[in-house]
Amino acid sequence: MKQEYATKQLDFAAEYARALVWEQHCCLPLDPDTRIDALWRYAEAGASFVSVNVGYAPHDIADTITVLSAFRRHVLMNPDRYVMADSADDVLRAKATGRLAVAFDLEDTRPLGGRIDTVQTYYDLGVRTMLLTYNQRNTAGSGCHDDLDGGLTEFGRGVVAEMNRVGMVVDATHCSYRTSMDIFEASTAPVVLSHSATRAVHDHERNVWDDQIQACAATGGVIGINGVGIFLGDNDTSTEALVRHVDHAVELVGWEHVGLGLDFCFEFDDVNGELTQNPDLFPPSYEQWDRIDFIEPERLPAIATALAERGYASEAVRGILGENFLRVAQNVWR
Repeated sequence: MKQEYATKQLDFAAEYARALVWEQHCCLPLDPDTRIDALWRYAEAGASFVSVNVGYAPHDIADTITVLSAFRRHVLMNPDRYVMADSADDVLRAKATGRLAVAFDLEDTRPLGGRIDTVQTYYDLGVRTMLLTYNQRNTAGSGCHDDLDGGLTEFGRGVVAEMNRVGMVVDATHCSYRTSMDIFEASTAPVVLSHSATRAVHDHERNVWDDQIQACAATGGVIGINGVGIFLGDNDTSTEALVRHVDHAVELVGWEHVGLGLDFCFEFDDVNGELTQNPDLFPPSYEQWDRIDFIEPERLPAIATALAERGYASEAVRGILGENFLRVAQNVWR
């Protein structure tokens, strides 16, 4: 019996090593002096791609370009470790050569500087995903913590159309209910919920309802289940908590439309600082814990094991680990 168990473990380890593991969203401190070497933790955990945030609602275009330029330079100056993910083929190349493919994302449209034409500039610099609003209303639409839900604005519709044109993935995470549904209707390309959790499993305003998940999948998109404790449960970062959200999303739309966007923040003090410095973005519910906990990159193999032990077929595990987000990139990135 022990030998049989050991054999199964070896077989699974080999299968995990062959899988393309894709992290759709993580956060480094948004400081141009931040070194990105911490990202290598994802590679050591078996990942081949990571999308790194380079700006969100508090940041204007100058702040964002400064951080983005610094992060991009570090990627390009370390080709032995990193591959700039300009195309989906670059991600496959990173996997084949044991390196980590890196792309960037934006959480909010404020970094556009009020101009739709800036979308192309960010795309050319490596931003491959952008969500329209971050928790609160902006010029593009309403956020998930707004009291009044005004939906997607005309500017927001223009941004979606430009993102579709240039090949940037449209993201409805952090958006209000109506804004997200407007986005799903407006986009001509697959839309993602890059780092969300299911509100049916845990009722938090940042999580998404079943019909939002279904509308996302109908575009050909993917919901990336995040690893933030306050969204998974009562600050619960157990593997079981995350897999409960995966299970629910799979039951709704099939494994082909579910992935991982752990939203891991490398500096806990940085998270607390953002909450303190930007109280308008975060309701008091975010402050009821001494600190917000996150599922760490090193948990990726355990998540894969948990899915397999739950009876997910190998094809489904590979899809959730990364192939589903890869499909979106292949369909959307230019």
